[in-house]
Amino acid sequence: MRIARSLPALIAALSFAAVPLPSPAQFTVGVGFTVGSPPPPIPYYSVPPAPYPNYQWTPGYWGYGSAGYYWTPGVWVAPAAVGLYWTPGYWGASGGGYGWNAGYWGPSVGFYGGINYGGGYGGVGFVGGTWAGGAFRYNTAVVNVNRTYVHNTYVNKTVINNNHYNNSHVSYNGGHGGISAKPTSAQMEARRNGRAPTTAQRDQARFAGNDRNQLASVNKGKPTLTASNKPFSDTNKPPNNAPVTSADRANAQKTMKTSNNGAMNKAPTTANKAPTSNNKAPTTNNNKAPTSSNTMQSAHKTPTTTNKAPATHKQPPSSMQTHRQPQSHPQSAPKPQGGQRPPSGSMQGKPPSGGGGGGKPPSGGNANGKPPRG
Repeated sequence: MRIARSLPALIAALSFAAVPLPSPAQFTVGVGFTVGSPPPPIPYYSVPPAPYPNYQWTPGYWGYGSAGYYWTPGVWVAPAAVGLYWTPGYWGASGGGYGWNAGYWGPSVGFYGGINYGGGYGGVGFVGGTWAGGAFRYNTAVVNVNRTYVHNTYVNKTVINNNHYNNSHVSYNGGHGGISAKPTSAQMEARRNGRAPTTAQRDQARFAGNDRNQLASVNKGKPTLTASNKPFSDTNKPPNNAPVTSADRANAQKTMKTSNNGAMNKAPTTANKAPTSNNKAPTTNNNKAPTSSNTMQSAHKTPTTTNKAPATHKQPPSSMQTHRQPQSHPQSAPKPQGGQRPPSGSMQGKPPSGGGGGGKPPSGGNANGKPPRG
């Protein structure tokens, strides 16, 4: 896995998220950056009532910006299109770093790392409601609704009791202390064919990331603003918001360098061992076998001598591999990588364009050389 060496490089890697999707039906999956330290736990909070018919709950999550981790409050938004469900994004650990797998819209709720986001997203699938005849029916055993505008409801506690849920507040998948859930191949395929987050979702993340009160470094992982009734916008900014300072960014830069150095020191070493044959390296100091980051093949032996071949340099982890995913019920399958790329047009923290609208309900269809001889 390649660890981002500087905060500016990380932010540059994120900037592609604002580019509109060439096709709303598909997007590519993968991220080109990782963070060396894990995100804080998911805070506990209550989900506000659904404001309008068909609006979908999008859980809060830890995004990452110029000043480090920040909490993006959960919010109700219009879906990208009638009949689509939201699959939350999640952080995945791999090789000592943590990469973001962006959320997406699709005909079913896919894999979201086994993370317990609440609001019907307990780690597996979604039980907050279902589409029926072009209208969304809310399961009020799980979510609340504004009874003035929303009347299409039902109560089903059985589906909650019969499903397995993750009761922890761990916010990442894999690695030390992470959730061990794995996606199926079908879920990864579903992710590849998902639709990017909407403009309202992207704005929610943008405004949250610019409010220093939402920074984990400021709130110590316990934000006071955990959810909002409507998506943030120029006319609906976070209450009591304060701009992120240069000191906040400098602190994040310092923290990133420290955590990334630690991640690099954890690079795997098994692939870089020196040959174990009985042949020895040359005896003269000027003719020692040079070190290399490539493993020497066993077919090529070093000349005999009384001195052992010097150990080779350790390699940093290779670039993060991308996996694709989504689902309804995760099953044992390929291990998710720490950095599945988000939808082009979406972002870790910055959802993409689509339909959304803060206030009015959606109208309908709104990601080997031989060693030298002595």
